[in-house]
Amino acid sequence: MKIGILTSGGDCPGINATIRGVCKAAINHYGMEVVGIHGGFQGLFESETEPLTSMSVSGLLNTGGTILGTSREKPFKKKASEEEKNERTRLIIENVKRMGLDAIVCIGGNGTQKSAYKLSKIGLNIVTVPKTIDNDVWGTDQTFGFDTAVTIATEAIDRLHSTASSHRRVMVIEVMGHKAGWIALHSGIAGGGDIILLPELDYDIKAISNVIMDRFKKGHTHTIVVVAEGIKTLNGRKAGEYVAEQIEFETGIETRQTVLGYVQRGGSPSALDRILATRMGSHAAELVARGDYGKMVCLKGNEITSIKLSEVNDKLKLVTEDNDFVVQGKRIGICFGK
Repeated sequence: MKIGILTSGGDCPGINATIRGVCKAAINHYGMEVVGIHGGFQGLFESETEPLTSMSVSGLLNTGGTILGTSREKPFKKKASEEEKNERTRLIIENVKRMGLDAIVCIGGNGTQKSAYKLSKIGLNIVTVPKTIDNDVWGTDQTFGFDTAVTIATEAIDRLHSTASSHRRVMVIEVMGHKAGWIALHSGIAGGGDIILLPELDYDIKAISNVIMDRFKKGHTHTIVVVAEGIKTLNGRKAGEYVAEQIEFETGIETRQTVLGYVQRGGSPSALDRILATRMGSHAAELVARGDYGKMVCLKGNEITSIKLSEVNDKLKLVTEDNDFVVQGKRIGICFGK
């Protein structure tokens, strides 16, 4: 068999480890030929590929980014006319045949899963691996990249404690996550955040300010507020900036904000993410070998298994108020906005 691998969407720690996992299993165990497709789904139109061997993927386990490059190109654009969609479909099928690919492994987040599902519906043999630091892909307990992002965010929160304490300040730290609050929730608890604001849970600035004032009255020297980038703000303002400004206005206490941004997505993956990416990559090769297509590799408990792409399509895994992290966080005194 000859299979292709592509990586799509934002970069994420562990992509290269996944590529390595797919290749090592596909080549060494199943005797397949593997090619890398450059530039995400754009590579299906341009047919820009390179052969991947067991030797060429050696050393990728701890390397950040993706050796195949990535893009946010979608093979099926919403605003395209039916004629354009048909032409793009024809071109993809034609190029896949020309490349001689029996199957394609797509590594990516929610957008990638959606596009991959559409590719499977036009008859291509597709297997996917979920990738995102946001941990919001439906159907898997965890995505690789998440643990690394949480670790980076936690380290940043740890460092902010000393500055906040020295200056008797409120420190607001904004972390990534789009519409999901998983990074804020996990890093906030791990880093000893006093207030954690998530997109999924409503918050009240006055209630937050009262909590902060009460802490200072009790002798606490500082307060750490962990904010997910996707929370609702007035006029769509940046989360960290808005919350910091409102807190200082309500309390009169000096408040500063820090935005972590892309550092959460870069660099070497954590040990946990290297292991998860390797296991998921290897399982993707197994699904291809079995001809079990139209599936996304997923983690359920401690088991690596798979779920139909049709079940993943157009869904998000979000934090709920009854999540145990939220419940236990409230019990130890963390404020979640009200």
